[in-house]
This record gives sequence, structure tokens and C-alpha cells, in this order.
Amino acid sequence: MNNEVRVIDYRDEYQPIFKKLNLEWLDHYELTESHDLEVLNDPRETILNKGGVIYLASCNEMIVGSAALMNENEGIYQLAKMAVMKDFRGRGISRLLIDKCLEKAGEFHAKKIILFSNHLLLTAIRLYEKYGFKHVDAKDSPFETADIKMELELSPVNILEQNIK
Repeated sequence: MNNEVRVIDYRDEYQPIFKKLNLEWLDHYELTESHDLEVLNDPRETILNKGGVIYLASCNEMIVGSAALMNENEGIYQLAKMAVMKDFRGRGISRLLIDKCLEKAGEFHAKKIILFSNHLLLTAIRLYEKYGFKHVDAKDSPFETADIKMELELSPVNILEQNIK
């Protein structure tokens, strides 16, 4: 059996698994909010139709991970809805998804990527730090439970550097 993980583009038929993947970790940490449900129930309207993208990680025809770039405003995108199925964690899938999002951010000519998180998500926060995300004041969060905000300033040079890591 081929255990290769591929990053694929989101299609509407994947909405139920996209929602399930994200609710798995959100519910586990008791972080699910109405804003999450709004996005997860209608990713076409809340992400794609607003100039964002969603990527999914596929292994043996099964969707095992997700990540999205949400268009916030001129040149600023939010890295959102990062999830990897519990049994597939620790295999570098998050890195594949982040790499794909950074590549797309370069195509979008993004100036900055932001993300919101929670202090309980230590593994995710460490991964973001490895990519060069810096902690900033967690203001303007659409989430009540997001007590961490991070930013990555982009330039053509650091997008290439991130893809080399």
C-alpha cells in the first residue's frame, strides 16, 4: 500500500471531512466557537469566494489533513483551519500543508500571513515559530478563545527560504 501523502485542492464534496477534521481538535481542546462553525459549514462562501484557498492532505485516497489561507485584506492572509487526523500526526503533513500555503501566498503576492491560536496548542505554535512566525498582540481576533496571534512578514526571499527548510 502506498502511504504517500499528497496535497490536493479542496472541492465542495470534501466539506464534511474538512469540518470533521477541524472539529476533532477544536472539540478536544474545547475551543469550538460559532465563527469556526460558520467557516466549517460553508467554506466555499467564507474562504474560497473571498479570494482564499483550502488545501487537503490525502493519503491512500483518504483526507487526513487540511489548511486554508483566508484573504483578510490587501496583501494579508490568515493561515487557518490547520488540522491533521490524530492517527497521521507526526508524519510531516502539517509542514506539507504550510509549504503549499506559503507557495500560494507567494503567488498571491501576499505581504503578511497572520494566524490565531491558543496557548494549549504547543506543538502547532512551535511549528509556526520554526517557519518564522512571530508573536504579536492578540488583538482583532475573530475568536474569543484565541489568546495568541502570530505574523509572518513575507518577501520573495523569505518565501523561498521557508520552502528550503
